[in-house]
Amino acid sequence: MKTFLVVNPMSANGRTGRQFPEISAALRNGIGEFEHAFTTRAGEATDLARKAIKDGFERIVAVGGDGSINEVVNGFFEDGKAINPNAALAIIPRGTGGDFRKSFGWSTELADAVKRLAQPDLAPLDVGELKFTDAHGKESLRYFVNVASCGISGNVDDAVNNSSFKGLGGGTLSFKLASLKALLSYANKPVKLRFDDGPEERVDALTCLAVGNGQYFGGGMWICPQAKPDDGIFDVTIWERFGLKDFALRQGAIYNGQHLKMSGVRSLRAKKVTATSDVDVLLDVDGEQPGKLPATWQVLPGAIRISR
Repeated sequence: MKTFLVVNPMSANGRTGRQFPEISAALRNGIGEFEHAFTTRAGEATDLARKAIKDGFERIVAVGGDGSINEVVNGFFEDGKAINPNAALAIIPRGTGGDFRKSFGWSTELADAVKRLAQPDLAPLDVGELKFTDAHGKESLRYFVNVASCGISGNVDDAVNNSSFKGLGGGTLSFKLASLKALLSYANKPVKLRFDDGPEERVDALTCLAVGNGQYFGGGMWICPQAKPDDGIFDVTIWERFGLKDFALRQGAIYNGQHLKMSGVRSLRAKKVTATSDVDVLLDVDGEQPGKLPATWQVLPGAIRISR
């Protein structure tokens, strides 16, 4: 396959850039020739992936973490539709958290990634379409393949991306510290939710609404344990009335998926989710914080392909 790598040299705390000669040599030995480009700014991975697909590349490899994967996925689309539905996304995991890869059981070992790329198993991949309100109050659109949520997760992203916690001791520790900081200041939010064509329902004290195409977010939290990225439907998890005590006592259950059995937690499945609020409720999209409610999540079944 004609392959193009979009490389975030700053991923894995800068090790990706330093180790790229080794990565490149191993990959060239496994799949033959390919082309690549390094990102130099936020959002550039989207531009690079989009240009590569228009130039006829059939497989775009995201070399980085969940944020890089999200940017690359957005490059598969233009004017509201996939540029080439047969184009395939592939991943060489290099981030500090690596939540999306966990849904497939992929390791962080380079040799495993090269093996997947050398003997690709191409499969349909669902993509989530999220329409939301950006920081300037305008309607915006973003695609995601892992988890897009709102509530405390958006506040955590703010804390992670704008504090010294980022990159500290790996993804799990970073998110735990940022979660603690966010919890100390977060107040549960009143929201109105609608699932598919169902009635609008009011949630008086939302802690987090997670809409999952993948299963993990927040540096390893198993938020949507039953989600499958190729079944054409979202798995939705709702946390209500959580406080600092709940996160302290339920921490193990959040990371092993048992939280779905606890009070204040419910899960359901839907192809479309709508959320509104009279107060600011921040969004989290694959670890980034792009805006706030109102927002609508819509699944796009098999919109692109993934190289497994």
